[in-house]
Amino acid sequence: MLHDTSDTAVMRERRGTGRPVLSDVAKLAGVSTATVSRVYNDPGKVSAEVQQRVRDAARALNWIPNAAGRALASTRTHIVGAIIPTLDNHVFASQVAGMQTVMAEHGITLFLGCSNYDPAQALTQVGAMLARGVEAVSVVGEAHPPELFELLTNRGVPYVVTYAYRAGSPHCCIGFDNRAAFAAMTDHLLALGHRDFAVIVQPSAGNDRVQARLRGIHEALAAQGLAVRPTNLREGPATIEFGRQSLRAIWDRSTARPTAVICGNDNLAVGALLEAQALGIDVPQQLSITGFDDIALARELRPSLTTMWVDTDAIGRIAASALLDLLAGGTDVAGHEVPAELRVRDSTGPCHRA
Repeated sequence: MLHDTSDTAVMRERRGTGRPVLSDVAKLAGVSTATVSRVYNDPGKVSAEVQQRVRDAARALNWIPNAAGRALASTRTHIVGAIIPTLDNHVFASQVAGMQTVMAEHGITLFLGCSNYDPAQALTQVGAMLARGVEAVSVVGEAHPPELFELLTNRGVPYVVTYAYRAGSPHCCIGFDNRAAFAAMTDHLLALGHRDFAVIVQPSAGNDRVQARLRGIHEALAAQGLAVRPTNLREGPATIEFGRQSLRAIWDRSTARPTAVICGNDNLAVGALLEAQALGIDVPQQLSITGFDDIALARELRPSLTTMWVDTDAIGRIAASALLDLLAGGTDVAGHEVPAELRVRDSTGPCHRA
């Protein structure tokens, strides 16, 4: 019979059925126990090569650092919380992925909560996360109860606001200017000669991003002496189905049918485009349609969808870096505006109405 004489086997044999400990990892990796501790508690002080050796040794021994022990030893939990509105939208998943990548590089675990667009639920989740010792928190948007920000401030817990950017905000905002983005989209359609508009958006109540988007549209139109007719403004679920229902309702009820429809996201725009085709409306000859987010389907549709793209992964990474700076004692961590990029495709064209 062949015997495994490796250091790993020897240590396992020596400890019998007992679990491996930190010193076993240190011996296998050829480093001190202090270095192993730093890899998991303060990885920025350890070279990438040494970190890899220690993590390889830990995996070989099936050793997992004891989170409770780490917290007691360092007075830190190495946990950061992120609260997003929904798990159904890929833009928030992308943001969380970006945050997770940066946090993992620094040995920090990311806790995720979902508010379902309910500010009260977001407040409840922040309280639950604080009870579990999160060291910092990110929340989406500014439209939260004042108690949420007061709670974080009073506890001395750093936080950032993501997916929104507003000059003059009292919060550290990492995101894009929703008002400016939708004003730019409206200006694009105005430049094509459109004067009759419809708008299909997500519910604006309790959602500062949608409120800002509507302001951008209304302000751009008002600058040209125009406005959206009440019958041409629809708010509801951010789904393909609601996009379809909304366009049909607008087309059936409107005394003056629009030549352009601005949608709050690509799902709504896809629904509007599909319903336009079902109604025999030529896009873009009779009707231009725009979305927001630039989902993969937007490029594959025929006609392809004019939309806007924001680097949500970058938002997550920048937000994570800002939180790390705040955790390191930074007091002058500035917000960061991520640009929204207009991507003009085939679903928009010149207005042909006489």
